[in-house]
Amino acid sequence: MNKDKALEDLFLAQKPHFDDRDAFMVSLTKRLDAVEYIKQHQEATLRRYKMAAMVAFLSGLIVGGIAIAYLLTSPTSIPVFNFDTHHVFFLEWLCDNSRLIIVSVLSLLMTLGTISIINNVQEIKSMRYSLRQ
Repeated sequence: MNKDKALEDLFLAQKPHFDDRDAFMVSLTKRLDAVEYIKQHQEATLRRYKMAAMVAFLSGLIVGGIAIAYLLTSPTSIPVFNFDTHHVFFLEWLCDNSRLIIVSVLSLLMTLGTISIINNVQEIKSMRYSLRQ
């Protein structure tokens, strides 16, 4: 509704000269075509953003799932990383629990990535909705 009012105000502010009706109609048609082109370009851009978000979501889900599956199915007697120190309790604990720590961090990153992608898709939908009105 606000866009209609703004468009009406824009047309009322123009005060065109009607001495050459054909030139006015050509100019008006050209401007309306330009507006339509911009609208189509914005819709195409939104489609690309949505597709990129879905590709990122699916690839992250697949890669994260493979990484977690690999860490959980590989032998637990071999730590993922080793500091070769036996004097510092924290580093020993870190080496002993390296698999669980990495799986937890990967799960956290996948969750944050999923939330981010869902937020981006919702933002794109709201942009698309605002373009239609």
